[in-house]
Amino acid sequence: MSDFDVIVIGGGPGGYVAAIRAAQLGMRVACVEKRATLGGTCLNIGCIPSKALLQSSEKFAEAGHAFAAHGVTLSGVSLDLPTMMARKDKVVAANTGGVDYLFRKHKIERVTGGAVITAPGTVTVDGKTELKAKSIIIATGSESMPLVDVPVDEKTVLSSTGALSLDAVPKHLVVVGGGYIGLEMGSVWQRLGAEVTVVEFLDRIVPNMDTETGAALQKILAKQGFKFRLGTKVASASQAKGGVTLSLEPAAGGAAETLKADAVLVCIGRRPYTAGLGLEKVGVALDNKGRIIVDHRFTTNVAGIYAIGDVIAGPMLAHKASEEGVALAEILAGQHGQVNYDAIPAVIYTAPEVASVGKTEEELKAAGVSYKTGKFPFSANARARANGETEGFVKILADAVTDRVLGVHIIGPDAGTMIAECVVAMEFAASAEDIGRICHAHPTLNEAVKEAALAVGGEAIHI
Repeated sequence: MSDFDVIVIGGGPGGYVAAIRAAQLGMRVACVEKRATLGGTCLNIGCIPSKALLQSSEKFAEAGHAFAAHGVTLSGVSLDLPTMMARKDKVVAANTGGVDYLFRKHKIERVTGGAVITAPGTVTVDGKTELKAKSIIIATGSESMPLVDVPVDEKTVLSSTGALSLDAVPKHLVVVGGGYIGLEMGSVWQRLGAEVTVVEFLDRIVPNMDTETGAALQKILAKQGFKFRLGTKVASASQAKGGVTLSLEPAAGGAAETLKADAVLVCIGRRPYTAGLGLEKVGVALDNKGRIIVDHRFTTNVAGIYAIGDVIAGPMLAHKASEEGVALAEILAGQHGQVNYDAIPAVIYTAPEVASVGKTEEELKAAGVSYKTGKFPFSANARARANGETEGFVKILADAVTDRVLGVHIIGPDAGTMIAECVVAMEFAASAEDIGRICHAHPTLNEAVKEAALAVGGEAIHI
């Protein structure tokens, strides 16, 4: 039996960050993780390996198609997929190893195995080791949502995990689901030579995104070679020689048709991972989506049990989970940790990238908020022209009366980095004029943010 101040269940971006922050604040911390490596889905089979493959595949595509315009002539460009995969694995190992080092640095007790909460304040690991603590933090993350009648075998019918480890480029990859993960993994394999078809039940891709930005992304991806089947559902899948045959039906009803593919990637969303934790036994309440119900201090209905990250309401984003982990650790230490959910950025790492923070136009209209819009295209940005990356725009939404920035949506080169300026602005309740009056270095892509902010008041200089 071991006693701790805090036991964290799950070693992902929410759990390991909560553990580190709690240790920094003087608590004795244990973290239970069933994987052999720390970092959770994000570092092991999600954010990090996918970004490594996105980077490698983008370089391959540039070498094959984009260098000539810069006066760089290449011939005989070929793909060495095993080396690309080995690099991805090396990146993952470096990141997970880094978290391991941080645990040792902060003297966090790492326990490997499956955790079950057997009573408030008590966690049993693999049915053998019993740990006790005043506070238990559930940070077990999420898992891929299965599609009924399309069983995943990670060979021809893939989850996002299997799509990270293919040993050959499929001739035709069908991606079921037009969300972030499917578009990113589709981009990897499309750049490497696959024909990619996206099948989406709704009538648009990335349905939670600002509509204008999502439409622009679809148009750009279509130009790259993506095919889209919108308003379409997958009724079933059958294994065929050398691939899979899908039965497709219009979402609104109608005649079925078949679509053949070498591989199918199922990316219809994720669901909270709460099974097997003993929540029913101790009485932790869940909502109708299987998420753990918590209050603004991340407290469940059972005293001493808390939850953060993908297992509670809100966007399933690694950085959201990390911020919650820090806030909760500070609350447990008697401080005033908090998360501003109006200033959490989201990024799609396609090429070009898409990034957003705050409200969409549709949300503002639904809420009856009067707002102004400022837009600036990258085609009018000097650095984007010099880089040969002129697709996309920056759009800023500001309150019509106060000029306070309510939302920012960027589709364009390095959007995921550029959005940080806008997050800072929103965190400090900046107006569009505030952003427009900040001196931005020239020539930089971020000047497009300044110009979009000026455009809110009709004062953009370069358009």
